[in-house]
Amino acid sequence: MFHLTPRTRTGLSGIVTLLILCAAALSAQSPLVDKIGGPINGSNFDKSVPPSTDFYQFANGGWIERNPVPADLSRWGSFNQLQEQNYAILHDILDAAAAKTDAKMGSVQQKVGDFYASGMDSAKIEADGAKSLAPEFDRIAAIADTLGLEAEIAHLHSIGIGGLFNFTSAQDEKNSTVVVANISQGGLGLPDRDYYMKDDARSVELRQKYLDHVGKMFQLLGDNEGIATVKAAVVMKIETALAAASKTRVERRDPEANYHKMTLAELGALTPEFSWKRYFDGIGLHDPAYVVVGQPEFLKAASAMTRSISLSEWKTYLRWHVVNAAADGLSSAFVNQNFEFFGKAVNGTKELRPRWKRILASTDGLLGEALGQLYVEKAFSAGAKTRALQLVENLRITLRDRIGKLEWMSKETKAQALKKLNAFAVKIGYPDTWRDYTAMVIDRGSYAQNLFRANAFEFNRNLQQIGKPVDRTEWGMSPPTVNAYYNPTMNEIVFPAGILRPPFFDANADDAVNYGGIGAVIGHEMTHGFDDQGRQFDAEGNLRDWWTPEDAKNYTSRATLVEKQFDDYVVLDSLHVNGKLTLGENLADLGGLTIAYYAMEMALDKSGRPELIDGYTPEQRFFLNWATVWRQTIRPENQKTRLVTDPHSPGQFRCNGPLSNMTEFMKAFDAKEGAPMVRKEKAKIW
Repeated sequence: MFHLTPRTRTGLSGIVTLLILCAAALSAQSPLVDKIGGPINGSNFDKSVPPSTDFYQFANGGWIERNPVPADLSRWGSFNQLQEQNYAILHDILDAAAAKTDAKMGSVQQKVGDFYASGMDSAKIEADGAKSLAPEFDRIAAIADTLGLEAEIAHLHSIGIGGLFNFTSAQDEKNSTVVVANISQGGLGLPDRDYYMKDDARSVELRQKYLDHVGKMFQLLGDNEGIATVKAAVVMKIETALAAASKTRVERRDPEANYHKMTLAELGALTPEFSWKRYFDGIGLHDPAYVVVGQPEFLKAASAMTRSISLSEWKTYLRWHVVNAAADGLSSAFVNQNFEFFGKAVNGTKELRPRWKRILASTDGLLGEALGQLYVEKAFSAGAKTRALQLVENLRITLRDRIGKLEWMSKETKAQALKKLNAFAVKIGYPDTWRDYTAMVIDRGSYAQNLFRANAFEFNRNLQQIGKPVDRTEWGMSPPTVNAYYNPTMNEIVFPAGILRPPFFDANADDAVNYGGIGAVIGHEMTHGFDDQGRQFDAEGNLRDWWTPEDAKNYTSRATLVEKQFDDYVVLDSLHVNGKLTLGENLADLGGLTIAYYAMEMALDKSGRPELIDGYTPEQRFFLNWATVWRQTIRPENQKTRLVTDPHSPGQFRCNGPLSNMTEFMKAFDAKEGAPMVRKEKAKIW
């Protein structure tokens, strides 16, 4: 809730592609690995369901039955289990850092230890209440005209508090060597613009609960119930108008349609009511050569609103966004009310996480590479990095070979595709050069002030990069993160140390398990470079059409099969997966799994086929570990939210969806044509 600029810089269209969007909340649970040989355990199976009927249930039914969602989570699965193990390591690191009160001033240990200690000082936080917000509220109260409004929006952005629109820095998608100023739609409090626009029962219910929540937060700030209710209605009015001008998530998946390079004169002509000079002066950005605007029509509407809506209403809106952003850093009354809405109503979570987990997550979010240095020293070996790099190269060899043999792609496009594949940058474990946090001031005083200062540091760090060459050594995730990503403007695949553990990667496991786990993850990120969005960027990371018209048509026809396949999946009641929203991830799952499978076969050809393990062939164990990766239990409220906001399909469909297109799966488990796990019209791209 407190970050304006995401740690993974997504650029204008936000298309850094992740393996999964994980819930931040975690809870203790059983270990992942039951024995040496990998995470495949027969007690997790449901053998009453044939593999050819529902492979997800066959492989995970026993686990699902024993693993309800913990009370402090909205979803539970393999990602959460592994992150819980990482949290145990990080907890020890942070406790030790907080206990060391004589750490060298300015050192990583001092900043991490003091930040965590300030967040764990519940007595001080309770005594402070919302006092830390007083200077911000005073600034808002002093706004006297629209120039003052623009200056205040700039100030709030500079300390990590959103409002009206989003501003960040990112690579220029059509000149990937330089960092540019980036402006896009924003300013909402609900998870997505659709919640303001749709009239289905859940959207209507959430809007009412949001109104109630906003009103209660104003009451906690000292307003009586009547005034708080009026203020909540003002917030809803402004945010609804912003939502009406916003593009949908599906519309924002088109990078070309969300790229608009403008001079300052052109930006001013688009939004004559808004003084960009005032805003840029306020954030400390002087005379940028140009900016990239994501959604001009949104910006045009937002600009007009600065004049059509009264200053008093804007002050109410800004006060709301201050307390909304800062809520988790305030006293328990604010934390609990924030959880009532965003935790319970939006995601169905039953209990608030323990304080140490909340502060740990905040530490990782704002001092990720400082904490990451301590994590890597304790939990990541050079051997793991070496083996992971070898897996990457094996998958690159396999994808290179498969591109060369494609019947539907021309020689010209193949040459460009291979150029892009060969140019992939690979980052494993942790950065070669750690981020410098010298300018970030952290002490053991106010936790909320530490949050403001940390966000201001990150904002300024990004701001200083505008107009300069891109630093290709930068990472968008912290080392302990259980995730991975592909960045099209960097043309890079990135695998933090946190994910290089079971069930994804296990030095003691057979090749089948590792290729079905981290191998499929690697393949997933590789094929993101060629999914419906990633394929629009070239080897240098520039948004450029390098496909022949016929090849683009052939690709689209195959991708459309996947889109329609996932559109047909029913998740809850009459709610379906959104095939357009999830297309990139679904394509990456299918392509990544295919590449990993053939990379495994190549490895087995070299090393020799092993004996059966627990009665299963390598091919069967490959698919079983793929299913293990996507096992989950999830609360219906969270699932409904994800269907609107998450570009990833639910776990059962990420497991079964690609398998039902693969003849390799049919062969491994003797699945016949006509079986539920075998699609009649199979999608095959790579």
